Amino acid sequence: MSTRINSPWTVLRLLEWTTDFFKEKGSDSPRLDAEILLAHARDCPRIALYTAFDDIPSEEERVAFRELVRRRGEGAPVAQLVGYREFYSLRFRVDENVLIPRPETEHLVIEALDQAKVLQSRLAEAMLDRPLQILDVGTGSGAIAVTLAKHLPAAQVTAVDISESALDIARWNADAHQVSDRITFHQSDLLASIPTESQFDLICSNPPYVSQDEYEDLPDTVREFEPREALLAGPTGTEVIDQLVPQAASHLVDQGQLIIELSPMIAETCLASVSQDSRWSGAELIRDLAGHQRILTLQFQLSGD
Repeated sequence: MSTRINSPWTVLRLLEWTTDFFKEKGSDSPRLDAEILLAHARDCPRIALYTAFDDIPSEEERVAFRELVRRRGEGAPVAQLVGYREFYSLRFRVDENVLIPRPETEHLVIEALDQAKVLQSRLAEAMLDRPLQILDVGTGSGAIAVTLAKHLPAAQVTAVDISESALDIARWNADAHQVSDRITFHQSDLLASIPTESQFDLICSNPPYVSQDEYEDLPDTVREFEPREALLAGPTGTEVIDQLVPQAASHLVDQGQLIIELSPMIAETCLASVSQDSRWSGAELIRDLAGHQRILTLQFQLSGD
């Protein structure tokens, strides 16, 4: 970042230069990236930058910002550089051990919250005096589990992940959002280590669902900086979901709900597969804001043949 005579490096100028630089590097959100990184370097809210365009950051702030810009230019995700990602209006700590929460996953949370209301009403009608039992499979940063616990104060949440490092991050986020007393964490490959007697009203999952071909086409920033095992399912992309669905059937109460995030590329295949199993009913694909089939929701029927 070389200076020009009589043109100081103000906040605005830093943002404009960095935005152009990130555009050249192929960022999908160059201005937002620049703002988040500069706010982090200045230790201030991003919105505070808008009233500080004429300010000249200190040398310490410029050095910190320059290093962040360099690493972002090399492909490091913004969320990993600043150590957090906003999800469903909550801030989640992230690092290289967890998948960075995506906006698409908020659709799963919305569906889960809607289904939880129905399930809680059903418990009340049956006069069952117990908390709603929710399971988050492949919790990663804990974004789904923590968000649901935050918005469903009467629910008890269990969160599982195969990675102990990911669970450490999820526990930290649960503590930060003051819901750790209502979330139980387990290390498990899907539901393999969950006791058979453990039953849930609602099971949610954002499992690996990327096929091998899709994985090879992902941006370098994703393949190089985010955990491969959280993304790649196998040759077709359906492998993990094919394991999860029958496992979920063994852990859902009658009329319990299963909600899975998936790729639009495999949505119809997964829908056709579960539709052939009489234990499941009401299978439906929900589209995201871009119109892509993103969420599979279905109900378990204990009486299914």
